[in-house]
Amino acid sequence: MATDVGRSSGGAVESKGLKAGALGLVSATVVGVASAAPAYSLAATLGLVVAAGVGFKAPAIMWISFIPMGCIAAAFFYLNRADPDCGTNFTWVTRAIGPRWGWMGGWSSAVADLLIMPNLAAIAASYTLFFLGFNDAAGSIWWQLGLGCLFIMGMTWICVVGIELSARTQFMLLALELAILVLFSLTALVKVWAGDIHGSVSPSLSWLTPTNLGGVKAVTEGMIVAVFIYWGWDTATSVNEECEDPNRVPGVAGILATVVLVLIYIIVSFAAQAVKGPDYLANNSDDVFHAAGQVVFGSHGAGSIAIHLLFLAVLSSSAASCQTTILPAARTALSMSMHRAAPPKFGEVSPKYLTPAWSSWLFGLISCVWFAVLTIISRLYGGDVLTWSILSVGLMIAYYYGQCGIACVIYYRRDLFKSAKNFFYVGLFPLIGGLTLAYLFVRSLMDMSHADYTDPPQLWLGVNPVMIIGLGLLLLGLPLMFWWNTRDHAFFRVKPDPIDKRPPPEGGEPLPPLVQEGAPK
Repeated sequence: MATDVGRSSGGAVESKGLKAGALGLVSATVVGVASAAPAYSLAATLGLVVAAGVGFKAPAIMWISFIPMGCIAAAFFYLNRADPDCGTNFTWVTRAIGPRWGWMGGWSSAVADLLIMPNLAAIAASYTLFFLGFNDAAGSIWWQLGLGCLFIMGMTWICVVGIELSARTQFMLLALELAILVLFSLTALVKVWAGDIHGSVSPSLSWLTPTNLGGVKAVTEGMIVAVFIYWGWDTATSVNEECEDPNRVPGVAGILATVVLVLIYIIVSFAAQAVKGPDYLANNSDDVFHAAGQVVFGSHGAGSIAIHLLFLAVLSSSAASCQTTILPAARTALSMSMHRAAPPKFGEVSPKYLTPAWSSWLFGLISCVWFAVLTIISRLYGGDVLTWSILSVGLMIAYYYGQCGIACVIYYRRDLFKSAKNFFYVGLFPLIGGLTLAYLFVRSLMDMSHADYTDPPQLWLGVNPVMIIGLGLLLLGLPLMFWWNTRDHAFFRVKPDPIDKRPPPEGGEPLPPLVQEGAPK
């Protein structure tokens, strides 16, 4: 039977019951990198970045998009120093700005996880069928739905069984994924330089320069998609309560994960673009690796084996990301429950596995239902609903990452001018990240208001469907928040931490729970 660990009758949070000290720096970094699913992310979005109109500048967009991600990683590092809570942005924004902002931060991160699960599962299912040679079945939305739901529930089971099994699974899947991506990149570049690929383009360092990017609209669209492919590194901080040295290791792991990701993305985008140029990637935006892999490796003999390895890389990547998407969503729900921002049921922890089993299973089941809804909509009304979910999830990411960057500056405002290190790493960099993502959020809403945001252009009830999915689900959090406020007022009476009692950026004594012992409902 699950136990409601750490939630006293008065609402104080002593311990959430998770398995402390289970992950080291390497394991946490692996979880962060695997959560971003490099092979899957590139397969699903590299063509969309190019199609935004940036031309040969896709590699430049990759490192430009890294800047706000690196800045937000700094914010996560220092906020985690103050409070290594598995609710991450929910808890930190509440402490810095207030409970309603914090509640919406937690909601947006959980909904972002939900939005992307069908796409992850569909890609995992398709590539399993590609790998097994069932190419016709791979294009069937019903095969994708059935097999995809099996992937979701299988990965949910791994998350429930224990964090160590989750980390070991991630390590194996990520090692396989990165080895195959390196093989693809090296083979492509060698063949391009040798002139063995007809229609190839010689790589140029100009692809990395931040000039001639195609205009503000192209850069914004390219960055909102590129920000998506970095998304997930913060899972390293979501497992902070299960890490060694929880005040330091998760934050370092998040920063290392973003650095590893930017190197992977620049190298692979360079190689993929050189194969036949950006137009080829844009014309095959549904799956750039399937198309580029056949050109690089051929379709017979050893080439066929290499292509199947590439399929395996995307399969392992999407399957791994299914798992690591469940991890933070369940832990956010756990933290919200522990702090009385959500029903007590979400706070149940398995006494056997020391994981938030109930929240994990619930999230897995809701993901399957959401996957079925999107599949039925695609079948009845047409449109690439899974691609729309990728485009719409960028709004959620920009919202809650940007919120954390600004929260870091507000939280540590009394410490910013005590040293140059504080000014840059605790103040300026998080502020740059937060404002950049706030701009991307607003600009994306403006672009999504037009019918031609989707290809082909489409409107639902006079509104672009991407905006309906993205902004609609974000705003759905408001009535839910007000409903919960009518059930339990305690969390919404929380005030931001008194500035004279906050620990400095270097760390300090553990902070008290958000809801104090004995707080009335």
